[in-house]
Amino acid sequence: MLFPKKVKFRKWHTMRRNAKRGKVETRGITVAFGSHGLKATTHARVRSNQIESARKVIARSLGKTGKQWVRIFPDKPFTQKPPEVKLGKGKGDPQGYEVEVWPGRVLFEVDGVGDVAAIEALTKAAKKLPLKAKVVARTH
Repeated sequence: MLFPKKVKFRKWHTMRRNAKRGKVETRGITVAFGSHGLKATTHARVRSNQIESARKVIARSLGKTGKQWVRIFPDKPFTQKPPEVKLGKGKGDPQGYEVEVWPGRVLFEVDGVGDVAAIEALTKAAKKLPLKAKVVARTH
């Protein structure tokens, strides 16, 4: 699974979810490396194990000829309190890492396979993620 080598702070602020306000991504919005990409259409916090699961599905679908790129990296720690613990007594312990994804961000890219195989691989990967996404082709 993906995680940073070192973080400046062990616990981060949770941040507000401004999904209803219509915030969209401004960086990483075009297919830059491959022929097809998976683009987010909704906001979500994607955890490192979800990214890894989607990556494995793409790798399995593409075979040896295809190449893939992961365009997101989970660098934000998330915390969780143990089960059956009462409220108060501070913030929970760090459990793993996640990335905040806004609409418009390209998450994965593939190349080296046909259109049908690329679309199939990316739609399978989209089912593993906690957001809605669409497959986009590169515009030349």
